[in-house]
Amino acid sequence: MYLWDRGTLGAEHRIHSWLTRERVLLYSCTMLVLCAIMLAAWGWTSGGFMATDVTRPGVDFSVFWTASHVMLHATPAAVYDYPTFARAEAALFGLHGFLPWLYPPTLLLLVAPLSLLPYPLCYLMFVCVGARLFAAGTLGVTGFAAQFRQRKFAALVVLAYPGVFAAAIVGQNALITAALMAFAVRWTERYPIRAGICIGLLATKPQLAVLFPVVLIAARAWKTMWAAAISAAGFVGISVLVCGTQSLRAFIVGTSLARELVLENRVLYWPSSPTPFAALRLADASAGMAYAAQGAVALIAATAACYVWRCTDDLRMRAAVIAVATLLANPYVWFYELTWLGVALACLAACGLERGWRRGEQTVLVLAWLLPVYELFNRLTHLPQIGPMVLLLVLLVIVRRARLDTEVTA
Repeated sequence: MYLWDRGTLGAEHRIHSWLTRERVLLYSCTMLVLCAIMLAAWGWTSGGFMATDVTRPGVDFSVFWTASHVMLHATPAAVYDYPTFARAEAALFGLHGFLPWLYPPTLLLLVAPLSLLPYPLCYLMFVCVGARLFAAGTLGVTGFAAQFRQRKFAALVVLAYPGVFAAAIVGQNALITAALMAFAVRWTERYPIRAGICIGLLATKPQLAVLFPVVLIAARAWKTMWAAAISAAGFVGISVLVCGTQSLRAFIVGTSLARELVLENRVLYWPSSPTPFAALRLADASAGMAYAAQGAVALIAATAACYVWRCTDDLRMRAAVIAVATLLANPYVWFYELTWLGVALACLAACGLERGWRRGEQTVLVLAWLLPVYELFNRLTHLPQIGPMVLLLVLLVIVRRARLDTEVTA
């Protein structure tokens, strides 16, 4: 099958389309089977996930559940006291290592009810709700379901993205934050208040909302911007009122500690962090040089996001660029937050299947689709950190498609 690339002015190039709907569905089903086999093998070798010397599924969710338990049985500030939290983790889960609570009071407020349910049931519900929201948000902003005969096939493709599995097995909230981003982009024009509330809820991980003010200004989406500011301020205010100012001070201290011990000096973190900062630190660059490079890439990402939001009102391009630019702009990104990349890839896939592929897009799309697998296992393989290069390639593809599609329709 051949499709015409109409993006270059005055010329047309024949692009061989090997990434068809049928192959997208086939690759997705294959990945789901591989994930099921991996999970079964993991459970078999760990005695039903009961072995104490093997990492269990939901290791990060155990931090959320422990925080809820401590908050309900002690005080919110106790969650930020490392010795107290370590003892609670050891008592509840028998953990030999210490996984601290490093999140703001806004997230502590949301996770407070979790320990009212048994841990296994709560973890399962958390993953299912996150997956449901991620599928709904992604399908809503991309219109991906129109590319398949039935909506359930489109949902299967979205949930087969390896980043979904990575976020689910550790029990992180990345599926929910990615869904909030997708809903915010989708509702910015028609329902600005809803969009602003979604952005405000990203105060649970404020670094993920850092580019939204920039693109909202670029798009002159003033109602959404004000709604986001008010909802974020109200959310923070309620969390401080419930958790106390001491929790906020403890979070700020903990953030500084995490920056020094994890971001800047923890070698085990860098192989799983698809950021320019981590890539340079793995290459023995100084922290100052890594920060400088990270800042330069963040500036490029922010500029690209502004450009796309100004030149097109296509929701798919807007969602794709804010997702990828946010990942590139942040120095502190774990592999599971590549769920945001999944929204961008679904946007590009929907455009490619509908309008035809441009040169290099299919290869970049598949490479980026596999990136969560690479990052997940790179803590064991210790291969070079390729995440920033892959994300920059995806950003280039988004900007080029947004520009050329605008020229074609002009």
